[in-house]
Amino acid sequence: MNPVNQEENKTEYDLVATAAFGLEAIVVRELADLGYHETSVEDGRVKFRADLAGICRANLWLRCAERVEVVVGEFPAVNFDELFDNVEVLPWEEWLPVDAKFPVNANCVRSHINSPMNVQRIVKRAIVERMRKIYSRHRFSEEGVEYAVDVNIMRDKVLITLDASGSGLHKRGYRTLVGQAPLRETIAAALVKLSYWSSGRLLVDPFCGSGTIPIEAALIGRNIAPGSNRSFSAENWPQIPAKLWTESRHEVRDLVKPSLPIKIVARDRDPKMRKIARTNANEAGIFSDILFETKDFVAFPTNRDHGCTIGNPPYGERIGERDEVSQLHRDMGELLRPLDTWSHYIFTGAENFEREFGQTADRRRKIFNARIPCTYYQYLGPKPPMEELEASGEFDTVVNPESSDLPSAENGPQ
Repeated sequence: MNPVNQEENKTEYDLVATAAFGLEAIVVRELADLGYHETSVEDGRVKFRADLAGICRANLWLRCAERVEVVVGEFPAVNFDELFDNVEVLPWEEWLPVDAKFPVNANCVRSHINSPMNVQRIVKRAIVERMRKIYSRHRFSEEGVEYAVDVNIMRDKVLITLDASGSGLHKRGYRTLVGQAPLRETIAAALVKLSYWSSGRLLVDPFCGSGTIPIEAALIGRNIAPGSNRSFSAENWPQIPAKLWTESRHEVRDLVKPSLPIKIVARDRDPKMRKIARTNANEAGIFSDILFETKDFVAFPTNRDHGCTIGNPPYGERIGERDEVSQLHRDMGELLRPLDTWSHYIFTGAENFEREFGQTADRRRKIFNARIPCTYYQYLGPKPPMEELEASGEFDTVVNPESSDLPSAENGPQ
């Protein structure tokens, strides 16, 4: 298929933004901020419609999604014959050039078809059979542009997509060094978006590790698109004119804010982690927006009347660590509870957190961090004072915690 003309640029396509379980509603909000309001939600994915420019913008701007994919087809199938026949009739020639490289990945959940390896083989064969008829060729070199094919079968419903992102969207390009248990960037961004932090409010991460939460917060506060320093598979697709990518990246650059009004504080007791966090912040281009400190959590007390903590403390998964983690939770409660004008947000996979912390959270949210089921405990605190809103320019986006599941925030193009 040749590059499309101007009218074809405006054609809308069915797209999917995949996400970790528990983050789908945030991705819906992000898509709405980008102007894509026609969405539907399933476990681990948000479907939406957008034109070719939307593929560019979604890849560049979505902070909490894992991938952006183009839907090629969707149909029911309970056996391999049905799978083959339905795949073969899809319009593959609209996307795959004659020399396209098209690896197939498959996932099967609670379906009659339950062999991913056989699904990959059959889907590949069906695509080749379609292309033989269209291109009048027997063999295909697959030496051209890559179009990774994803096949997801859930409860006998088949969804076939093309991966427009390439590497997962959590790979921003700044995290060159990590600690032992790094928090995925998309999860860190979600923790910030689920808080009532705004750029005019002090933010402290007492367990910053490799700096992912402070860095993602700084990117949000300065309106820096998470995909601004990386490339995407769809940039090589001839269906999407290079002009659309250029225009989308110009938009990204034009909307960056110069600096944060208040520096974010990133603390960790390990000086090696502080060094790693500083390196990553420098790679992300927001080094001057974060104050890095090597301090134990017990040094947390501050004289600031208002602020926000977002932390991902150790879970204590290894034998012998459970007692240490329990003591840390008790210390956190002792030090943080008196700060009743602050908001506290704790993300952990540890059990019994609330009991050991000594206070029931205002809200809890289940989120999977990789394969670990975790809970985001949210102690909302009072509404930020007016001076914080003035500093951040967030008069209209800070909402009453009781009125919405998701707070508005500085979320991309305005």
